[in-house]
Amino acid sequence: MKEYSIVGKHVPRNDARAKATGSALYTDDMKLPGMLHGRLLRSPLAHARIVRIDTSRAESLPGVRCVITGEDTPKVKYGNWRLFPDTQDEYPLAVDKVRFIGDEVAAVAAVDLDTAEEALGLIEVEYEELPGVFDVDSAIREGAPVLHDYCPNNVSVNRKIQYGDIDKAFAESDYVREDVFTVHAVSPAYLEPCSAMAQSDLDGRITLWTSTQVPYIVQCLLASTLKMRENDIRVIKPYVGGGFGGKMELRAWEFCAAFMARKTGRPVKFTLSREEEFLAGRRRHAMKLYSKVGFKKDGTLTGKDLRIHLDGGAYNAMGPTATFLCGNFGAMLYRYPSYRFLGEHVYTNKPPASAMRGFGAPQSIFATETQMNIAAEELGIDPIEIRIKNAQVSGDEIPEVATVSSCGFIEALEKAAEMSGWKEKRKSLKDGRGIGIGCYSFISGGVFNWFNTQYPFSAAEVRVFGDGTAHLLTMAADIGQGCDTVLKQILCEELGLKMEDIRITSADTATTPQADLGAWGSRLTLMNGNAIVEAARKIKAQLFGTVSAKYNLNVIYDMECKNGRVYPANKPDRGMSFAEAVAMTQKANRGEPLVAFGYYTPRGKGLVTPAFSFGAQVAEVEVDKQTGIVEVKKFWTAHDCGTVVNPKAVEGQLEGAIQMGLGYTLSEQFIMDGGKTLNTHFLDYKMPNAMDMPPSEVAHIDTYEPEGPMGAKEAGEGLAIPTAPAIAEAVFHATGYRCRDLPITPEKILNGMEELPQAKSKPAARK
Repeated sequence: MKEYSIVGKHVPRNDARAKATGSALYTDDMKLPGMLHGRLLRSPLAHARIVRIDTSRAESLPGVRCVITGEDTPKVKYGNWRLFPDTQDEYPLAVDKVRFIGDEVAAVAAVDLDTAEEALGLIEVEYEELPGVFDVDSAIREGAPVLHDYCPNNVSVNRKIQYGDIDKAFAESDYVREDVFTVHAVSPAYLEPCSAMAQSDLDGRITLWTSTQVPYIVQCLLASTLKMRENDIRVIKPYVGGGFGGKMELRAWEFCAAFMARKTGRPVKFTLSREEEFLAGRRRHAMKLYSKVGFKKDGTLTGKDLRIHLDGGAYNAMGPTATFLCGNFGAMLYRYPSYRFLGEHVYTNKPPASAMRGFGAPQSIFATETQMNIAAEELGIDPIEIRIKNAQVSGDEIPEVATVSSCGFIEALEKAAEMSGWKEKRKSLKDGRGIGIGCYSFISGGVFNWFNTQYPFSAAEVRVFGDGTAHLLTMAADIGQGCDTVLKQILCEELGLKMEDIRITSADTATTPQADLGAWGSRLTLMNGNAIVEAARKIKAQLFGTVSAKYNLNVIYDMECKNGRVYPANKPDRGMSFAEAVAMTQKANRGEPLVAFGYYTPRGKGLVTPAFSFGAQVAEVEVDKQTGIVEVKKFWTAHDCGTVVNPKAVEGQLEGAIQMGLGYTLSEQFIMDGGKTLNTHFLDYKMPNAMDMPPSEVAHIDTYEPEGPMGAKEAGEGLAIPTAPAIAEAVFHATGYRCRDLPITPEKILNGMEELPQAKSKPAARK
């Protein structure tokens, strides 16, 4: 693989100093003169008609400046933006009905938070309570209460993928197994609660500062719901304290801040409490998965039939996209000659589910990997060997959906086995200790080529100056994952500059290039990186022309920008500093600024994504058979993310992914009663902390992705996928209990062990 100057090096985070010193400003840190504080009134009922709302007492409270309900708004629905516009089903404030406990009904803006909170208690709402449905099976049953009139069966979306002859595949199989899996909802649990502050100028234009992953999407949806022109709204993303998918839509408080700022002529800020985040925040989809898979006796896959019901909660949100992606991920990792998928997104009277790190993959691949582990045991094949036999390789295709470009999956399996001492430990671990494997593949930039827009999928602007510096402008949203640093590295590599030579301005819809879709789908490094490379190469082309003319060089010489200089590769002495080259180019162009734009839209690169990451993770656990408590002793992860742009950043992504996977697998879950979330604080929502983190070892598989900038692809969301199946298999190896129903709790382990026949209390592989 090519050796780079700065790509592939440990580079400190662009924002590290600001965050370490406390000088980083998040939305809730911001204040403007005359600013009002907003609060939202939420429904106490899971399903009800709004009969009457009386806001007069709240409006008369001293200090209250504005009270609004859904009737005051333009009543424009929003939702899954332009990917599936026909699924938009949510008003910023409820108009006719409330559909979950926490649904936003009214908003107050007052001179301080205490007054706003008091005013909420003075708003009188008369409801006509309706019966609710709180699980998928009840929601799709004939005669079930209907949440949305357009959808009488409560199935809001269905998505299908099919290729091959699945019935023939099963008929020709030597071994067919069918399993039902249930996976639960969890919270993104970002540490910074959502916050938005809006200001209206004298012309009625809006500036919105908001904790978001998707400034451009917020701009578009806000313009739609306010019935304003897109460019009359400016969205600025300050520092963001995590998102994980939970901040990638327009939300009620963003709309209310903008609407009320325009109405009052004063800035308005809303910041959610932690209780509100748990009560009404977006969450990962709970799912019920029915998976049937066939094998030949030697372990070769013949086909897979996958059906999934997604519990979408009260509104579609990003659920239509997740529904399709579940089917895409269900066909990944292994070569299925025949495949059939049906996904159905179902309304229930619970808080809306939406995007969360992995976007359907953790649920779908948990079923895939668990069935691979079960099949390996029952066919008498090592779990890693059965995966190698069926593993996808470069060039494999999901017909009409995706084609695998670079792929280091087999190498990752082999490396994970080597690092963990897999073969020896599968035979020799003591009683109560187990080792298991889980794998993953994930998209490197959500393409969704059914999505039509007048803008590119990503864009970058690069300005260079005669003092040897450069300015990068990008809509890419750094939400804590470090993309500002990675994108600067890519630009430095192309222009031959140092990190301190680059200024970056990001995620401001008024000043940065339009249309980037934001931080989701692990898209920023690949998509924005490619746009930056294109812009930088346009700059270099002008500089190379200047240097060639200066030294009367023949065009046959390859030119380079490296180490702050511009020169012919074969005659490095015939060159000049980057600063001199820029100044000379500008002078030759009569002072015209040296600016270039780069764009990237991967048309013809698959329906879903131009590239996939791959990886394998081994977990070793110890289970206390008296209490059922699981302690993860160590993880080993081997993954293929193409060229590693910043190894330290990738390792940070892995650590965060393991923490998230641990919670998803062993402890995190919502406790619900009649649609109400009962555990609304970190004290009773059991998220792993630093002391719960096991040691881990990582290996980067050396591949090069031709579609990625300098060979790079994703290293963010995919790493959150394999932890659950790896731990589940390790628990089985330790106890004989097989989990098909996440999370794996001590009670489930103890009950599962009691139900095991004594002769099968240990899997055969342990003998």
